[in-house]
Amino acid sequence: MAMARSLLVMAMLLLAILLVESKVLAQGMDQVEGEYHLDRAGYGPGSLRINQCPTQCSRRCQKTQYRKPCLFFCNKCCRKCLCVPPGYYGNKGVCPCYNNWKTKEGGPKCP
Repeated sequence: MAMARSLLVMAMLLLAILLVESKVLAQGMDQVEGEYHLDRAGYGPGSLRINQCPTQCSRRCQKTQYRKPCLFFCNKCCRKCLCVPPGYYGNKGVCPCYNNWKTKEGGPKCP
């Protein structure tokens, strides 16, 4: 009986530690590259109107050496998904449509 009780206490303690750790990790994801706050309300699917795509894609593609193709595909993806992820690279999980649209070869279509 005492062994079962101690196992239960240890399991509850482990669960509490995991919950605290997941909250700390979630707070760390709010800031990426030190400058972007990833609030899903501002970047999620349908967060943009079509007329906002060019400025958001210009922001997204400004640091790449392949600016012209980046702008072309970003605008195409934005018109379909109505969202552009924050930052210059990555963060595509914020916009699932943008993230999951693939080329015929299976690579990512959206920059």
